[in-house]
Amino acid sequence: MDSWIWSVRLTRTRSVASDACRGGHVRVNGVRVKPAHVVRAGDEVRLRHDGRERVVVVSKIITKRVGAPVAAECYVDKSPPPPPREQAGPVAVRARGAGRPTKRERRSIEKLLGRPTTEGRDRRPRPE
Repeated sequence: MDSWIWSVRLTRTRSVASDACRGGHVRVNGVRVKPAHVVRAGDEVRLRHDGRERVVVVSKIITKRVGAPVAAECYVDKSPPPPPREQAGPVAVRARGAGRPTKRERRSIEKLLGRPTTEGRDRRPRPE
């Protein structure tokens, strides 16, 4: 099972396909299967992966990974359409004055409070 799922490019790696089988995310004709399950033509395979469910009917058995056009001929896809991609939201803009003060604002606060600024001086004490 894991070899076929990987071969027809339903998952990126065979280990991901194997983990999906062991985790109970793969069903053949409604029954959870292990990675070593034998696939037959006509089987309905349901795979939950990456937040969506893929439903395919096996039409051809292959054991080696093939290109996408050839892989698409090995099954009939009966999956529901994927959810629409969310539009990129606006970039969060912080209100002026909210959050940490800028360097310019810190300098003006220090000046207002009468604290000595360290501008232009070496901060480390010099040995005498």
